[in-house]
Amino acid sequence: MSASKTHFRTCNLCEAMCGIAIKVEDGVITSIKGDEDDSFSRGHICPKAIALKDLYEDPDRIRRPLHKVDGEWQELSWDDALDKVAARIASLQAEHGNDAMGVYLGNPNVHNTGSILMSGGLLRALKTKNKFSATSVDQLPHHIVCWKMFGHQLRIPVPDIDNTDHFLMFGANPLASNGSIMSVADVKQRLKDVRKRGKLVVVDPRRTATAELADAHYFVRPGSDVLVLLAMLNVLFKDNLVNTGSLTEYLDQDPAELAASFAEFNPEKVAPLTGMSAEVIRTMVHDFCAASQPVMYGRLGVSVQEFGTLTQYLIMLFNILTGRLDSVGGLMFTKPAVDILAQSGRGHMGRFHSRVRGLPEFNGELPVATLAEEITTPGTGQIKGMMLIAGNPVLSTPNGEQLDRAFAKLDLLVAVDFYINESSRHADFILPPVSPLEREHYDVTFNVLAVRNNARYAEALFPRPADGRHDWEILLGLRDRLQPAHSIKEKLARNTMRRMGPSGILNVLLRKGPYGGGRNPFAGLSLSKLKKSPHGVDLGALKPVGAALSYHGDRKVHLESAFFLKDVARVNTRFFNRDTAGDKLLLIGRRDVRSNNSWLHNSHRLVKGKDRCTVLINPEDARHLNVDDGQQLRVSSRVGSIELAAAISDEMMPGVVSIPHGWGHHRSGTQWLEAEAHAGVSVNDLTDEMHLDELSGNAVLNGVPVTLQALGESA
Repeated sequence: MSASKTHFRTCNLCEAMCGIAIKVEDGVITSIKGDEDDSFSRGHICPKAIALKDLYEDPDRIRRPLHKVDGEWQELSWDDALDKVAARIASLQAEHGNDAMGVYLGNPNVHNTGSILMSGGLLRALKTKNKFSATSVDQLPHHIVCWKMFGHQLRIPVPDIDNTDHFLMFGANPLASNGSIMSVADVKQRLKDVRKRGKLVVVDPRRTATAELADAHYFVRPGSDVLVLLAMLNVLFKDNLVNTGSLTEYLDQDPAELAASFAEFNPEKVAPLTGMSAEVIRTMVHDFCAASQPVMYGRLGVSVQEFGTLTQYLIMLFNILTGRLDSVGGLMFTKPAVDILAQSGRGHMGRFHSRVRGLPEFNGELPVATLAEEITTPGTGQIKGMMLIAGNPVLSTPNGEQLDRAFAKLDLLVAVDFYINESSRHADFILPPVSPLEREHYDVTFNVLAVRNNARYAEALFPRPADGRHDWEILLGLRDRLQPAHSIKEKLARNTMRRMGPSGILNVLLRKGPYGGGRNPFAGLSLSKLKKSPHGVDLGALKPVGAALSYHGDRKVHLESAFFLKDVARVNTRFFNRDTAGDKLLLIGRRDVRSNNSWLHNSHRLVKGKDRCTVLINPEDARHLNVDDGQQLRVSSRVGSIELAAAISDEMMPGVVSIPHGWGHHRSGTQWLEAEAHAGVSVNDLTDEMHLDELSGNAVLNGVPVTLQALGESA
């Protein structure tokens, strides 16, 4: 008789936190399905979940440390690998200074319990200012807005999707992303429920899957969302629709003082530049204000444009001025079981600046758009070595070709990764962690962003191999070699931390959290109680927090108009004082539900089928360029060119083209064969590292001016 069991856990391949049931027979995964008893995801999963099996079984996955010698990879023991890496880092920093070693953290770290809870020691041991992460190509505007307004970079409110009756969405496609800075499982059904209660409105340059579902979709010219929102705020004041309600007592500034900032941006003025009519802009405002429980939300499409931070601020401000912050159905704050805000820094900005361009740090990280120049520009503080922790920045950051060339010039590159990808192919050492199913999991970060409070823990499905290491074990091993403990107290603390591991630390945080029993071992939520609840624990709907809105010393919401609205001068220069586009098309990215950057492109189930790495182009633009469907095109920007097939579709706004991100697996030296067989091209070989959102330093990935050239006959 075969040994069979079903393992329940959370899928950690995106932010949605879907509960899954994994059936295993004789040590082999035979099925992965949605957990019907999970109160948060309600049995829903997307196609990505099966990739957990593929990642575990993948023959291309590296399982032992590698050292490149004379261009050839050689296996090392773990002790030997960690010793050699630490010695090389120490030698490099001794010769060139601490800042000569840079570090980049990719998105998978935030999906990894051990990395989230136990990576800080290594980052401190490196003693470098040259820290970078995927944050500054993704979500940095959110953090800066919330740090300024609410006093903490992670105090991010999310749409109360289960109660809203009017959802106005800018630059977001949750049917593909499964939610982003809004952890929401089963989002399609939840949005259908919104429509039953009221209305779903999407503003986007592309008629996405989410826009197809909506009651109304409006095209907007990439990068001009800021004008639409300035005009909406103009209407809000002009038509006496400002109503802060119960929020009034918590605001540090009289909203009436802001009216003059929007006076010049009437809908008629901005309409020709946005592609949206003045009537539509006014209607959006009045419909929003007429609804009982509306909410406005903006995500990646508005974050990664030239005025991303100002745009996210205006979205937050609109919710505040209509009384929709901290209100049922509006933007609400979560009450997660692990209070990570209490354990993390509130944020800071501008304590130091990048060496070459003088860009400000945020929370100790520099904008990743400056990484290549920090490697290639000689002088004191030049980056000579890099550590990549679960990241592939050659494909995920602006001007990837330039960064690719820069990595080739490094004296040392260390990758903590289990694939030889487009970035780690340059490595001298690769330190591979185990796969997701060989480690425990709890969503430390995404429960801070969940649309319903919940908690779920799962132990590892498969035991860690004897010759395998968890991410946190690798990071602690390097820390201890780079910065040995000296005092008895420090040695005891480190030994205790290592023995506890992520689960021990998690248990302490659960007990200290809002549902925990503190020192009473029999009261409240604890790890042992979560282990007895394999389908998770429902902790209830989001609720207003009132006086607990803000982390500022005065407990007020700071409107911070001086900081954010100073960027309006740049808006005027950009849109009204010079030519905005000429005859060039504007490029935007896109995401597919089966793809999460480049992480999952070695899963044959997720990359098979029709080619998804195409350039979407409106029929009107195709006729103008004499382009047929399937024809190869050369797409060029200031920084480079790529070639890919055209896909003609009226889902694109005229004047706008779209290319997905995460592809480009054609570079020599990689060793993930399925990805190479579906190589595609990298949209970030077109994005411009010099084009930034000036308020934050976030990369501009949407609204990139490009030209198209037909290359041959259609396919």
